Amino acid sequence: MALEPETIEKLARAGLTVIHPDPAANPSYRPVFISKIAAGFPSPADDYVERRLDLNQHCIRYPEATFFLRVSGHSMTGAGIYDNDILVVDRSLKPVHGKIVVAILDGEFTVKRLSIEGGACGHLALLPENSDYPRIDIQDGQELEIWGVATFVIHAL
Repeated sequence: MALEPETIEKLARAGLTVIHPDPAANPSYRPVFISKIAAGFPSPADDYVERRLDLNQHCIRYPEATFFLRVSGHSMTGAGIYDNDILVVDRSLKPVHGKIVVAILDGEFTVKRLSIEGGACGHLALLPENSDYPRIDIQDGQELEIWGVATFVIHAL
């Protein structure tokens, strides 16, 4: 599922940079330890390697429909999505209430949380995760396309 040049251009205008995953890339396995790491009080943990993990296999369910997009802006910080983060977006997933989506509203791309109020045919809104930004209530006559569903976010600490 290749992107059209005009789609890539629209994404760029919205501050989203497309980074194509390479389906032909060799897996890059890393060790996964069986012990969980305490985020509160430390606990003794054994260093037993349970298995190996390839992040491509972990983060990409449908390679042909998955894209990486670099985010620009601060409207989704409450969801842990920050400026310059990379979103893993799957175009094959059904957009449902509460999911974070990449949407095209009146020809412009945005990343927001999808709100469907009143059931499947109810009122649609795109919600930011930062109170400095307004919610976007979809009005009659506006064009909305849900381009894909965000499945993972990658950012540096």
